[in-house]
Amino acid sequence: MTTNSTESTIPESMLYVAMSEPGGPEVLGTESTQTPEPAADEVLIKVAYAGVNRPDVVQRQGLYPPPPGASPILGLEASGEVVAVGTQVSKFQVGDRVCALTNGGAYAQYVVAPEGQCLQVPSGLSMDQAAALPETCFTVWTNVFDRGALQPGETLLIHGGASGIGTSAIQMAKAWGARVLVTVSSEEKRQACLELGADVAINYQQDDFVEVVARETDGRGVDVILDMVGGDYIQRNITAAAVDGRIVNIAFLRGPQNDINLLPMMLKRLTLTGSTLRPQSAEAKAHIAEQLQTHIWPLLEAKTMLPKLAQVFPATEATAAHQLMESHDLIGKVVLELATI
Repeated sequence: MTTNSTESTIPESMLYVAMSEPGGPEVLGTESTQTPEPAADEVLIKVAYAGVNRPDVVQRQGLYPPPPGASPILGLEASGEVVAVGTQVSKFQVGDRVCALTNGGAYAQYVVAPEGQCLQVPSGLSMDQAAALPETCFTVWTNVFDRGALQPGETLLIHGGASGIGTSAIQMAKAWGARVLVTVSSEEKRQACLELGADVAINYQQDDFVEVVARETDGRGVDVILDMVGGDYIQRNITAAAVDGRIVNIAFLRGPQNDINLLPMMLKRLTLTGSTLRPQSAEAKAHIAEQLQTHIWPLLEAKTMLPKLAQVFPATEATAAHQLMESHDLIGKVVLELATI
């Protein structure tokens, strides 16, 4: 191994959460494979915890193949200790506590990640909390603040406010000086979002979010909408948006297609955009990491913002973790503990 490492402590093989075939949560189990070695610009992390995200579920179902060159093992974020570094790595050294946005492979005892996609664990945060940060914080930053261009004093509407992304977006946007409205599916989730700082939490089972937005903004509408629902929400978002508003799609739980009237988009000068994180270049992800280090990590270290954990599962119970994800009956992030594998 042509790296700086604690070679004697790195086993040749490791355990990981494997999927026997594409399918439901029951296809997940434990298998053994060769421990990865870091490339010149990568670090090798001994994984403490891995975050569970919607793309993991879709990949397990066989509907989201990893991009070329990425690990086929599930998992897009991890926390742990650096145990080896590539020859070109300069920001991290063996022994550092990091959390990382991985290109796959986080559901394992060891994972490699590009140096630019790693951040030091914020002071005072536990490893399970740190594992809940990368995927959500990277996603929120690039979509709400880069693509959505949210400004202090503007109004943000978050669909899925109680999700991992939603609970992070609430706190990040409030710290930015925005007014935050969210949609949720239950009274428990509504209260949780209000406790996290949301100004208005709308139970869409009881109220039409378009009507509530109009009432809460005196008919003006919201400046930015973060949407992971799609379907019939596409037209309703256009109605709820303010003049010069920005609508950002990051998922389509109700489907990506719907008959829509685009005339209001022209009249309001709206921007309809969206993105996925995983296929973006290492350079783009490194740029997002730099923005998080500057703007978000100080909030975490000051405890102004904290990740909301729904439940931590032993990695041997990955099936139960995915079942909870698919139930939509959670507030915050689901995390796997890899030390238990």
